[in-house]
Amino acid sequence: MGDSKDSHFWDSLLTFMAGAATGFIVGILFAPASGKETRKKIKDQAAKTGEAAKEGYEKIAKEAEKGLRMVKEKTGEGVDTIRDFIEKKREEFLHKAGTEEDK
Repeated sequence: MGDSKDSHFWDSLLTFMAGAATGFIVGILFAPASGKETRKKIKDQAAKTGEAAKEGYEKIAKEAEKGLRMVKEKTGEGVDTIRDFIEKKREEFLHKAGTEEDK
């Protein structure tokens, strides 16, 4: 359930950022300015958008790493629990088998 909310959040954030960048570029193209000024504004905004995308990617990568560590930890705990259960059942079986041999 949490994964769906996280995914929706990032989808929404990326959609918003793309829309903001598009709106900025369209606004600049229709604003009265020289070609040189317009190109500089577009270049500056592209750099800002690229940096924001990079920061967003880095944040998502950190969250993914944290999630992966948690999955590995939980998987390890599950494997340990299964091993303990199997060992307990093995000991019970051997004890039961030894008891039946005495009869």
